[in-house]
Amino acid sequence: MEPLMKSEIFFFIASIATIILTILFSIVLINLIKASRNLQAITRVIKNTVRIGSEEFIEDLKEKLENNLLFRLFSPPPTKKSKRVSKKD
Repeated sequence: MEPLMKSEIFFFIASIATIILTILFSIVLINLIKASRNLQAITRVIKNTVRIGSEEFIEDLKEKLENNLLFRLFSPPPTKKSKRVSKKD
């Protein structure tokens, strides 16, 4: 075979391989984008669940501590916050 024919075959095979690799890369990229969107949605749901659960946990803990005898013995009683009266000139 002459060298020109060999180079044409090489460039044909190389161009087909480039097209196939580009298609595969596009498929992988699309799947990564979908996965990142799903991960973002899952993270949002977990964050909201933890926030709601932690608020309930804090309320339960406060309630248990208020009713605990040892806690009341060793902690000072809660003080009421007084409202500041602003002076008018």
